[in-house]
Amino acid sequence: MVEHSIHPNTRVLLDAWRRMQTEPDVHAAAGPNVAEHEDLIERIFVLELMDDRTWLVRTAGEAVTSLVGRRLSNHNFLDLWTGPDRVMVDACLEAIRLDGGPGVIRGRGETLSGARAELEVTLMPLSAGMTGATRSRMLGLYQTLGSEGALNGQPVFRHRVSMIVPPDTRRVGPKLRLVASN
Repeated sequence: MVEHSIHPNTRVLLDAWRRMQTEPDVHAAAGPNVAEHEDLIERIFVLELMDDRTWLVRTAGEAVTSLVGRRLSNHNFLDLWTGPDRVMVDACLEAIRLDGGPGVIRGRGETLSGARAELEVTLMPLSAGMTGATRSRMLGLYQTLGSEGALNGQPVFRHRVSMIVPPDTRRVGPKLRLVASN
């Protein structure tokens, strides 16, 4: 995944997710602290895949609720998107579920009055030990990219996709490094 242009909150959450995947039983003190990113927890949500193929929002932080202007719990996450954007987001969720790696959706949120804010929605699968067929929960981060004030306190009514970064499926194998000294 191209990480040079992602929001700092996204980077913190991705780093924590990777640490949990490699050492799930170790609570390492290394890495960023949530206290350094106070608004992170309020922007997190959890999705669950249901039998009818909907992605229900199980819980969502206060900042997410405030930005979309309503409680999202027990609502289909895909209902935030329409038309071709909905199809792309659904395909991204399926790729994340099957591949077991995180993905990022970049886009914009629009209010009813036409105000816009750039958005970054990061999704990462939970239950690392499971296969794609049984992996059914995702952790998400709904992050504005520096333009939240442009919304003037109005809720995001429409979501548009501008870029999707699917999971990176490259296999990382052992690395060999040759050092020669003369």
